[in-house]
Formats: sequence, C-alpha cells, structure tokens
Amino acid sequence: MSNDKFVYVTYIRTTPEKLWEALTKPEFTRQYWCECWHDTAWEAGSPWKLMIPDGRVADSGEVVEIDKPRRLVLRWRNEFIPEMKAEGYSRCVFELEPKGETVKLTVVHTIDVPESKFLESVSNGWPGILSSLKSLLETGDGLEATKHWPKGM
Repeated sequence: MSNDKFVYVTYIRTTPEKLWEALTKPEFTRQYWCECWHDTAWEAGSPWKLMIPDGRVADSGEVVEIDKPRRLVLRWRNEFIPEMKAEGYSRCVFELEPKGETVKLTVVHTIDVPESKFLESVSNGWPGILSSLKSLLETGDGLEATKHWPKGM
C-alpha cells in the first residue's frame, strides 16, 4: 500500500448478484457497516451519500460508474471530520469477479493527497467492514465489532 492508494482483495463464497445486493441494499449494509446505508439512485451521475444511524451524512459524492453486478465506482468525500473533508474527493472502485463457487471482491480506494488522513482512516476501516461483509454472506451474521456505529463519533 502506498500513501495514496488502498487495495483490499477477498474471496467470498457467494454469487456476484448476492454480493452486489449486500454492497448496495440498506437491509444488508446496516448489518455489517455500523448500521450505515447508502442514499442514492444507483445510476451513473447520481449523488451518493453514506448515512450514519443518527441521520448525519458520513460521506458523500457521486456514482461515477455502475456495471451491475461487476463494477461500481464512487467519487467519495468524508463529510463529518473537517480535516478529512478538506482533503477533497477520493475514488473508490469495487470490482466483483466470479471465481468458481466464490466471488473475488477487489476494493481500491485512492486519493491524490500525500499523507492523506482520509486514506489512513479508510485503510483502517475497510478490512473490518469487508471481513464483516464476508462473514454475513457466508454465515448469515456479520462481525460484532461492525454491527453498531461507534459511540462518541
């Protein structure tokens, strides 16, 4: 990992369609992503927001590219931590590739800011969120650590 790019690859025992639903549908994201959900029309050019359980906007941006159930690209900016918001927009790419009985999920998050606080934050956050997503799809239950929004945030 360089200081302007985060890459995470995992293999999940599921189908591309089920993984796509888990990445995009509120009834799934709330189970593995700290009760958060996406507010968007899921069309290229649509505004996108990641909503926190108390109604605040965690992150916002735009759906740049959508190729269901293979590829999703989001323009992404943090909205509730001023120093990260000041860094501007990042780019997050989700790629889903069938591999036998599994789906290879690759998440690439980049930003054109040296020593980015935002990228440091997502680099710490994505592994837990994506591990919880994998657990949810494979066992029916996400990880306890990602089931609820952290107190005091």
